[in-house]
Amino acid sequence: MSTSPLADRMRPQNLTEVVGQPHLVGEQGLLQRALARQRLPSMLLWGPPGCGKTTLARLVAQQSEALYLPLSAVLSGIKDLRAAVARARLARGPVLLFVDEIHRWNKAQQDALLPHVEDGTLALFGATTENPSFQIIAPLRSRAEVVRLIPLDSDDIRVLLDRAMADPDRGLGHRQVQVDEDVLQRIAELGGGDARRALNLLERLVETTDDGGHLDEEAAKEALARRDILYDRAGDEHFNLVSALIKSMRGSDPDAALYWLARMLKGGEDVVFIARRLLIFASEDIGNADPRALSLAASASHAVQVIGLPEARITLGQTVTYLATAPKSNAAYLGIRQALAEVDRSGPLPVPLHLRNAPTALMKQEGYGQGYRYPHDHPDHIVNQTYLPDDLAGTRFYKPGPFGHEKTIAERLAWWERRRKGQD
Repeated sequence: MSTSPLADRMRPQNLTEVVGQPHLVGEQGLLQRALARQRLPSMLLWGPPGCGKTTLARLVAQQSEALYLPLSAVLSGIKDLRAAVARARLARGPVLLFVDEIHRWNKAQQDALLPHVEDGTLALFGATTENPSFQIIAPLRSRAEVVRLIPLDSDDIRVLLDRAMADPDRGLGHRQVQVDEDVLQRIAELGGGDARRALNLLERLVETTDDGGHLDEEAAKEALARRDILYDRAGDEHFNLVSALIKSMRGSDPDAALYWLARMLKGGEDVVFIARRLLIFASEDIGNADPRALSLAASASHAVQVIGLPEARITLGQTVTYLATAPKSNAAYLGIRQALAEVDRSGPLPVPLHLRNAPTALMKQEGYGQGYRYPHDHPDHIVNQTYLPDDLAGTRFYKPGPFGHEKTIAERLAWWERRRKGQD
């Protein structure tokens, strides 16, 4: 046991030792109720690393006296699945198939698992750090309850650290090392909701201390100064942080926007991807309320590709703060969306004759261009003529807002409308 990592040795031995997840392991928790009914449901355990997905599956199998068949989606495929199913069919009691990182199985592999879950050959416990809505096929999701596991908070992790320090058999109690309260609390915070990470850090620190020694903040200073940032450029956290950045800018909060930008940069996000999101935001959420926003975002996109990190962080910081503090309008975004919907609804309506070009005599004979009035030949460069198909006359797709440059646009459009109505 002593050769195993501390995090592995300190895995809970029963459900009462599980810390956190009260909605699952509390007295009225989902798992406790299922076990009380002697029913082994299929579940997709969705949560961040180190929150107990593997441990819960193992303990449920243990408490329900089920045959426990663990697979790793990273290392196994359909051949391994078939072997597990063969064992399940020979079992006399319930079978729990645990598939770690199940989101890494492709559609064919998930399809191969489906009938065995459906016919009750086995109960599936699939562990995933990714949103099952995107990574797990719909038929499998419909046959397994999606259960969200929440990250452990620092108080939860502190319980595990104290338990590890006190346990002389599985933990570090035999070392009799005295660890300052401040150090333990800092380790709990550095865990970032990941019990495994916190226990690994504690083990490394204690290993640097003699038996019976004292581990204070000064001795642990270098290790405690580092915080690994939870970020997966292709995973759920990636989309969470992008969403937070966009919504902070949309909400005109430059401080929050800078924070989420910093989180993305610290996590190693591609600066070109960030710049591309800013370009989209400049049109979608600011538009003509401040036309300069798009130009700035385009310049930033070019700049980050030229200069790269670390200097690109300055350009991105400037752009994010400008976009966050700019007047907001989604009128252009709504306008093109409504226009596209109208095209889908009404189809290819004919172009009015007076708007058609007439470069040949035949076209002129057909009436192309007839009746077109050239605006520059009229006062204020405005004429009273329609530019939409007849069936859509009077339809408005673009409705400028009351802020920034769009306020001026709205006033100009209203003035043009009054001028048109005053004409013959």
